[in-house]
Amino acid sequence: MEIFGDPAFWTGLGQIILINIVLSGDNAVVIALAARSLPPQQQKQAILWGSGAAVVMRILLTIVAVELLRLPVLKIVGGLLLLWIAVQLMLPEEEGGGHGKATVGFWAAMRTILIADLVMSLDNVIAVAAAAKGSLTLLVLGLGISIPLVIFGSTLLLKVMERYPVIITIGAALLGWVAGEMFVTDPLVKGWVDAAAAALHWAGPAAGAALVVMTGTLLARQTLARRVAPVELTPVAGPAAVPAAAPGRRLFNRILLPVDASDQAARAVEYAVALWRNHPAPDTMDIHLMNVQREVSGDVARFVPKESLQEYHRERSEKALERPRRLLDAAGVKYRLHMMVGKPWEAISDYAAQNRFDLVLMGTRGLGTYTGAALGSVAQGVAQRSTVPVLLVK
Repeated sequence: MEIFGDPAFWTGLGQIILINIVLSGDNAVVIALAARSLPPQQQKQAILWGSGAAVVMRILLTIVAVELLRLPVLKIVGGLLLLWIAVQLMLPEEEGGGHGKATVGFWAAMRTILIADLVMSLDNVIAVAAAAKGSLTLLVLGLGISIPLVIFGSTLLLKVMERYPVIITIGAALLGWVAGEMFVTDPLVKGWVDAAAAALHWAGPAAGAALVVMTGTLLARQTLARRVAPVELTPVAGPAAVPAAAPGRRLFNRILLPVDASDQAARAVEYAVALWRNHPAPDTMDIHLMNVQREVSGDVARFVPKESLQEYHRERSEKALERPRRLLDAAGVKYRLHMMVGKPWEAISDYAAQNRFDLVLMGTRGLGTYTGAALGSVAQGVAQRSTVPVLLVK
């Protein structure tokens, strides 16, 4: 077909896939949490059938949106809404209280998946409808590829976006670009734009992308400055009690060791072990091992009980801490353990300052977040924010 030889078709297809990847992370988390309490076989069925029904529902809703966007003024209204969605994408996520009802049984999980996808998909529907530019083939193909990709590859995609948070900034800029295209192609102004200057067809989208990135970055910084303290999932614990630090302690007696499952974090743990072995009084060292889990959005909390969210974060923290704990236990190092939920660089720097640590020791990779592309990596964020000395290990 000639349509598949059109570069504009493949550009639009790429836009739709990227839009769904960056906007559907919360949907994927809800699907995973809704099905997690079911037996393994039912988990697969709930995800398969719930996701399939969600794909059909999303396609139908987006077809309606495509038709509506043909009307005058509605593209301008949709563009304004899309700009707001794009800016919100770059802001630190607020975690709700987790007041959703507990999911019990296969059909309850299916219902949760469908309702959550319906309520949480407004941003996807508007953005994809605009990117499709009226092409039903492009719309169905783009959604058919991207939604299963997000759902079945949600764990991998979330890790990739945490490892390379610039994807989120690129996605927000893309939404701004699409919003700008909506402004200059609305039937109300299209004739004037065509007559005025061809450059407006590029200037409008470029201005939309720039506006989103600059506004999102500024608001994200302001939001982070007002954030409250993170939540600790468990009481401080460890394999053995740590002796109180001696009066007049030496530098680096109290070490905060933030980690994840990365190789860089393991090397930081190994460096901490080396400090402990070379310390003149290792029993006086007070080492705190910490993992900070990124918050889920308030949208997810609307559909998932607080207890399920806490268990979800706890399981992820425990998995991330397995390797660092093995290294410390094998060396015989005593430590305290913290599993927290919040913004990683904020939780780390604030905890270090409030508890008067001598040193924050961490890997250079950090504990990536969605806003990291605009605000710098977690390691850089801790180094810039912390009032306690920070040592980064490659």
